[in-house]
Order: sequence, then structure tokens, then C-alpha cells
Amino acid sequence: MEIFLSAILGELASRSINLFISKISKPKVLDVEGSLQRALLRAQVIIDEATGRHITNQAMLQQVDMLRDAIHHGCYILDSFTYQSHEEEAKDQVLSHSFSLSKVNFLKGICSSDRKTMLLEQLEGAHDNLSSMILDMKEFVVLLMSYPHMYRHPYSMHLLLGNCMFSRQMETELVINFLLDAQPHGSKELEVLPIVGPAKVGKSTLVAHICKNERVQDHFSKILLLHDHDFRDNDLAILKEGCAMKHQNCISNLNKDKGWLVVVDLDSDLNEDAWNLLYSSCKQLMPSTSKIIIANRSAKIIEFGTTRALNLKYLSLEASWYFFKTIAFGSMDPKMHPRFAHVAMEIAKLLGSRRFNGVNVVACLLRDNFEIRFWCNIRDFLRRLVQKYVSKFGVHPSDLMNHNKLVHLGRMANPFEDLLFYREYQRYSHEEVPKIKVQDVVYGSVKALGKLEFLSWVSPIPPYYSYVVICEVRELKRRVAKRKRSTENGTTIC
Repeated sequence: MEIFLSAILGELASRSINLFISKISKPKVLDVEGSLQRALLRAQVIIDEATGRHITNQAMLQQVDMLRDAIHHGCYILDSFTYQSHEEEAKDQVLSHSFSLSKVNFLKGICSSDRKTMLLEQLEGAHDNLSSMILDMKEFVVLLMSYPHMYRHPYSMHLLLGNCMFSRQMETELVINFLLDAQPHGSKELEVLPIVGPAKVGKSTLVAHICKNERVQDHFSKILLLHDHDFRDNDLAILKEGCAMKHQNCISNLNKDKGWLVVVDLDSDLNEDAWNLLYSSCKQLMPSTSKIIIANRSAKIIEFGTTRALNLKYLSLEASWYFFKTIAFGSMDPKMHPRFAHVAMEIAKLLGSRRFNGVNVVACLLRDNFEIRFWCNIRDFLRRLVQKYVSKFGVHPSDLMNHNKLVHLGRMANPFEDLLFYREYQRYSHEEVPKIKVQDVVYGSVKALGKLEFLSWVSPIPPYYSYVVICEVRELKRRVAKRKRSTENGTTIC
């Protein structure tokens, strides 16, 4: 009888706690959630308008960049709250079948109250930050209307992000402003802008988009693109020969009085002797209004610049999630598929934001295979891979791959084979590429053995590189479990 009464009292107590918590927190959380959603919509309207205009003011560009970061952060917090709450409800249903109802409700009340308090603080922080930024941009919106529109094709959002450079508007306009800015009268020195950033951060993509810009093409008579193979020797004649060959493929117009634009986009380091030879030859051959852009991962090139260097950084996790979610779900609304969205968010966290090609590849793979078991398998596979490298080496495997270091990727569909990543390089759009995609080997069941080249990604945006990886598929030795055998006298031999 005492046990029965204690169970009833425990049930009543837990229900009272849950009722009290829900009355206090639920309306508050829902109110803040709705306010944040409305603030995100207002901010997105400003971003969409700013993205469609030629903004030349650097302070305004910084405001756009800050507002875009706030949107990505707000979306990330909102999605975390929405999708993780859905996942917890699903787990609660499972727990209710395993434990007594009173224990589940009591534990749920304690755990969820702490979590709701934390989520409420994060939601309020994101909302307050975004709302204050919107209020501070009243003058910005008025000034924005004075800038001319850019022509845009009517894409849906996932096609727009998949076929445009993502989240680099401020950097693009800063470089274009440098190129279009007139030099001081009588200056004989050529202006040089260094662009510095780690591997796979998007330096080549940024430079290619700038060279395709109509304002840049109209401003310069010739655009010369120089890469690593143009610096195979420190001989001035070879450098001049390389420039002459580039003349045949450069972008030209009839006005020969305009300056030239020289773009030096290198993966390897550029030593000072080679740079001095190139710079001196440019001064001799080109008009004084010519300008040079040099892009490299090494900070040593900063000393070659005549203006402040542009330092490119990896996207934030929030921005990477915004892109990943949009590509993975395509024309579908993630809110209509909360379980998929929760798994996608976990995958995005595991991928990180340091290898944008990998984010793009996995997002497209998920979109083409909209099946929850497949999504969960990819999440579990990536989780094992990342945990192995972080625990053993203290580094994410993407960081190793960005520097062409050996990585044991493995195969999701075949645990008895290992896939070793050696290095990745790019080919131009006119060059042939392998027919087998590396994602079909890692996540699929394509048969391959030995050291081979696989296609990783074909970029739909300038410079339209095709990324090829060199990998090796190895068979692993299968471990045969030793069975226990009983001897005649009853002892067991292992």
C-alpha cells in the first residue's frame, strides 16, 4: 500500500513540476521564436536588396557583411531549437516504453527546464542583436536606393546558391573598388593588392568572379592570368614568354590606352626574386594605370603589396549550415521534414566549413538520395571518421585533405575495404576528367581497387575547375573470430 501511494504521489509531483515549467517557459520560448523569425525575414529583405545592387561604399559593405553574419547565426540558433526539440520528443517516446511514466516525466522535467532556459537565452540574444542591427540600418536603406541595380536571372534559392559565389559580396566589391580607383597623377609604380587565405578558402573563385565582372572588363584593355606553371623558372625570358602566351587568351577590347590587369594566382610560394622579375617586366611592358592582384596562402606576399592586403577566412559554421541546408533540401521546406533537418544539421557540424567542396558534394548527395536511413548512415560514417582523427591526431580530416596529407577515409558500404586519400588537384574545364566520382566510392558500392583518380567535384561557377582526387582502394584483412572448442575433459580452448 505504501509503495502504491508513493508512486501516485511521485506521479502527481512530476506532473505538477512539468505543468509549472511548461506554463512559464513554453509561451515565452514561442514568443521569442516567432519574434526571431519575423526579424530574420526583415533582415533578409535588406540583404536581398543589397545583394542586387552595386555598392561601392566600404562602410556599407561592412554593414551588409555584419547583417548577413547575424542572419546566419539567427537561422542556426532557430534551427537548433526547432530540430533538436523534435528529436527530443522522438526520444521521449522511445524512453516511455522502457521506463515507468513517473520517472520519464520527472527526468524530462528537470533536463528540459535547463535546456529551455539555455535555448531561451540564445534565442533572445540572437533576436536582440538582429533587431538592433535592423533599427541601426535606417540610413543604410535610404542610401542603398541610390546605388544601381545588378542584372540577375530568376533563380530559386537553391539554384542561386549553387550557381553563385556564396557570401563574398563585401570582398568582391572591395577588390573591384581597388581596381577601378584612379591612381595618383604622375605615379610610376604599379598598384598591387595581395589576397591571402588558407587552402580551399576560395581565393581562385573570388579572383575569377572579379575578372568576369563587366565593370572590370570595361576598365582594363587586357587581363592576364598567371598560375604556378608560369613561374617554373626564375628566368625573365620565360616569364615574358608566359605573359606573351597569355596574350592570346586574354580578354581584350579596342581601347589600347587603358591599363592591364595582371592576376597572379598561385598554390605554391612566390619567392622575392621571381616577384621582382615579374614586377619589373610589368612596369616595362604595361601602362602605368595597370594593376596587379596576387593571391596566395602565404602571408609573405603581403610585403609585395602597395595597399592593405585582403585576408580571406573560412566561412563560419552558421554560414556553412545555411548553405548546406539550402542545397541539401533543394525546393523542399526543411520545416516539413524535421527529422531529416536534424540529421542534416549533425552532418553539417561534422563536415565543418573548412572544405567547401566537400560540403557541396555531401549536400548534393543527400538531395539526390532523400531517404532517412541513407542520411543516418552518412552521419554515423562521418562521426566515426572525425572522432578517429580528432582523438588520435587532434585534427579534423578536412584540414589534412586541404594540405594533401594522407587520410584513411574508408568506405561506408564496404567495411572490408579502405579508401586512402593522397591528394587533390584541379583541371581546367576543357580537360578530360575521370568518369567515377569519389562520393560513389566512399558512400556507394562502386567497385574499384588500387591507386586511381576519381572525380570529386565539377564547379558550376568561375573558374569552372574540375577537382580530381588521387586515392587508393585497399582490401582489409578480415578478422576471423576464433570459436571456442570444448575438449573431451570439459576444458575450453580459445
